[in-house]
Amino acid sequence: MILKKIALIIIIVTGVTTTACSDEQTEPISPDVKLSQTEFNFPSGGGTETLTIEANISLKMKGSEMAWCTVSKEISESNDLLSYTISASPNSFPESRWTNITISGTDYVRDLKISQDGAEESSEEEETPTEDADVMPIIKTLGLGWNIGNQLDAHSNGLSNETIWGNEKTTQEAFNKVAATGIQSVRIPVTWLGHIGEAPDYIIEEAWLNRVAEVVSYAENAGLIAIINIHHDGGDSHYWLNIKDAAVDEDVNDKVKAQLKAMWTQIAVKFKDKGDFLIFESMNEIHDGDWGWGTNRTDGGKQYATLNEWNQVFVDAVRSTGGNNSNRYLGVPGYCTNPNLTINHFVLPTDVVEDRLLVAVHYYDPYEYTLTDKFSEWGHTADPTKKESYGDEADLRKVFRQLKTKFTDNGIPVYLGEVGNVHRGTDRAEEFRKYYLEYLCKAAKVYGMAPFFWDNGATGAGKECSGIINHSTGDYINNGKEIVDVMVKAITNDDASYTLNTVYDNAPQ
Repeated sequence: MILKKIALIIIIVTGVTTTACSDEQTEPISPDVKLSQTEFNFPSGGGTETLTIEANISLKMKGSEMAWCTVSKEISESNDLLSYTISASPNSFPESRWTNITISGTDYVRDLKISQDGAEESSEEEETPTEDADVMPIIKTLGLGWNIGNQLDAHSNGLSNETIWGNEKTTQEAFNKVAATGIQSVRIPVTWLGHIGEAPDYIIEEAWLNRVAEVVSYAENAGLIAIINIHHDGGDSHYWLNIKDAAVDEDVNDKVKAQLKAMWTQIAVKFKDKGDFLIFESMNEIHDGDWGWGTNRTDGGKQYATLNEWNQVFVDAVRSTGGNNSNRYLGVPGYCTNPNLTINHFVLPTDVVEDRLLVAVHYYDPYEYTLTDKFSEWGHTADPTKKESYGDEADLRKVFRQLKTKFTDNGIPVYLGEVGNVHRGTDRAEEFRKYYLEYLCKAAKVYGMAPFFWDNGATGAGKECSGIINHSTGDYINNGKEIVDVMVKAITNDDASYTLNTVYDNAPQ
């Protein structure tokens, strides 16, 4: 759809205070400011508005800090008028946005809220890509992936520990059984907290690094592609990967980049002789604690720029170690691994080799269905009283289509590093769960992306119960075989009669 540029005009009328030549002290003037309105809401296509202000005091305007909204002063024909033009760039994404403009004077402060709706999806049916026509070789190689979550990423009291969150130590047997299911890749999240020495060297504890290497060897022996990363070290900006502070304090940012460089140099050296089966992923879900709805939306892009810097440090550090790291595939995430924020703000790092970077995003929409179990059904056949109000099939396709247009169509592969849906306690809810995962995985294949199911090993039903395979034995948890089979089918079945539309048409009734 075509979006028009937004132009917003604010005109401020200000009084001029004069002081007579007198020995008598003048009384303070009480501010008398009349605004025609205090909030402006614009459609995604834009528009213009005029604000008038009558005032008996001098006023100043502080413009927005958001990059999409700029303020310029205009020349006024009247001595009693101040005029400002506020321009906002088009909003081509579905999320609405807002910012404040502050008007202030002696004993007077008032914020004006400027908001803009997100772009509406075109009413025309989108063209569905031809399956496999544009799928990159690395995406086919990754296929269906599995996260061995709450394992090497588990931690407590500042110390990562493999069994602290309830899973037994993983084994070669488990990885062999995972490979036998049709799963092709495993993401091995790693938290390094408590195993890192002091500055400036930040030496990683040998025993922990060796355990990570041992688990990587399980994947290699089983014939699986493996991804390792730095995981909860950036959790909610509570630890050393603190983007909240780094974005506003250059000293903090310099320390983070120094540690990131030191750690990835060590990790890369440890694995420099490993083959292409191993991929490094810089970080996981970096955000300021508000999951993409915090200061990142009002700081003028500082957090986004900081994460882009960190990803560049990661790429440079790995490449500098030589060996197979010279052209190893590297995964780099956008802010919070949120698809829309990644599309809007991610900058691909520069690299010394071509076509060896992957973009990492996560997809759990709608999260109150997939993760919290607040809702038990999903999709066009679901009971409206048992489903979330957003995130159905059309929304999923829209996000995947945008990722394809932004990255895949420009030669940049995308993988969904985490997707998921918790186990339910009823047969009907499980049918919708299987439908959601089949539709998601089939759509991922159609739009040229590789999905990785998040498995935390939990054996129950309901909130955060995402276990499908026992991490120690490799045996299925609950109805894990049904879940794995439906996802493998969606990724590997090339029958011409098996399409995204047929999956849609066979939704639970």
